[in-house]
Amino acid sequence: MTAFFLQFTEEKLGQAEKTELDAHFENLLARADCTKNWTEKILRQTEVLLQPNPSARVEEFLYEKLDRKVPSRVTNGELLAQYMTEAANDFGPGTPYGKTLIKVGETQRRLGAAEREFIHSASINFLTPLRNFLEGDWRTISKERRILQNRRLDLDACKARLKKAKAAEAKAALWSDEVEKAEHELRLTQTEFDRQAEVTRLLLEGISSTHVNHLRCLHEFVESQTNYYAQCYQFMLDLQKQLGRFSGTFVGNAESASPAAATSPPAVAAATLPAVPTIPVVPTIVGVPNTVAEGVLNPNEVKPPASGTRRARVLYDYEAADSTELALLADEMITVYSLPGMDPDWLIGERGNQKGKVPVTYLELLS
Repeated sequence: MTAFFLQFTEEKLGQAEKTELDAHFENLLARADCTKNWTEKILRQTEVLLQPNPSARVEEFLYEKLDRKVPSRVTNGELLAQYMTEAANDFGPGTPYGKTLIKVGETQRRLGAAEREFIHSASINFLTPLRNFLEGDWRTISKERRILQNRRLDLDACKARLKKAKAAEAKAALWSDEVEKAEHELRLTQTEFDRQAEVTRLLLEGISSTHVNHLRCLHEFVESQTNYYAQCYQFMLDLQKQLGRFSGTFVGNAESASPAAATSPPAVAAATLPAVPTIPVVPTIVGVPNTVAEGVLNPNEVKPPASGTRRARVLYDYEAADSTELALLADEMITVYSLPGMDPDWLIGERGNQKGKVPVTYLELLS
């Protein structure tokens, strides 16, 4: 042990020679260290992505170390959904605000459930393999590297002793026994070093298999994240569609409840559309079918105004709710216009011989 520390100290001070590993072995060591360092960073940052709350991460870490099941935690979306539902019950679930709170709350609940599923999937398919590498394979590699380091120091110490014995032998023949003993120790330590170097080399070459495994896990993580964001996008589109249908009713109720609301400007998108000025509610509007004035659109009876049509690009896919609406496909171009008495959140859209109501929020109006 004394020779071990003496050799280590002399190497650090530059007073002793050191057995160098071959270039391929050094490259394997560097690659392994790089893999370990980046795996740790990716693991930690993914944990932050999945659970931004540091206190919650510490709690989950402690439960894992104690080998206890982590308690189920309500997601932020689910908590918001709970608050919105309770608020709707207090305000009145039949009121416009209450109805909207319930619908938005239900979507937040679905978003929260999707988030929970994504976190669970990412933890199993991505975080767990990374942890297994750091806590399993990497610990084994580190242990064998330490043993190899000890073998190398022993080998270099034997080389130093043999060198000193040979120098003394040149001065006195009495040192021949010391030389023979040193040579025997050197052969033994060289054999142990070579054996340990081979074991360590095989473990280091296994890093390539680790990369392949982590690559597969990364693909699974991306797939889980893609599904999660696709679900969120669809949930929000559905919510937007629902709110678009009820917006006219809600605005109407708000106007009757608050006179000041009647003076508020219409939606920007609707205001930029040249359209026939809105006419107060009358039994019949000249040039417009009664069905439009009454709020029920028959596409076959609608005729575009002489002026005021515009082109619009569709931003998102839209599925028609009934025969009065026009289904839309993202990025297609349609002709749109407004009619007297229409909800400002809706326009009449035409595509060839097809026509029907379309929501303004799904369109980019062009000049």
